[in-house]
Amino acid sequence: MSTLPATEQDKNQLPVVQQIVSVMWPSFLTASLATIIFFTLFDPTELGMIGGFPDITRMGGYTIGFFCFWLLTSMSCALTCYFRRPTHRQNMPKSN
Repeated sequence: MSTLPATEQDKNQLPVVQQIVSVMWPSFLTASLATIIFFTLFDPTELGMIGGFPDITRMGGYTIGFFCFWLLTSMSCALTCYFRRPTHRQNMPKSN
């Protein structure tokens, strides 16, 4: 049984900017929420001491934490977009 590549109609027809925004915006919101929850529980200056960065400021810790959460959630959103794309169609025999 052979497979055929996805047709042009199956491919994502969204413009590139819209594809990027559809990944970055939800990941931004999720990273914001994760940052709030995480730093409610943990103090960034104490985490800096444990991690070997004793001079890190609280604001610096928040910033680094936010961008780490944003990177993580962006990868998650991008993988979701990648895996929701249609796969190759199966070559169905013609019935005559």
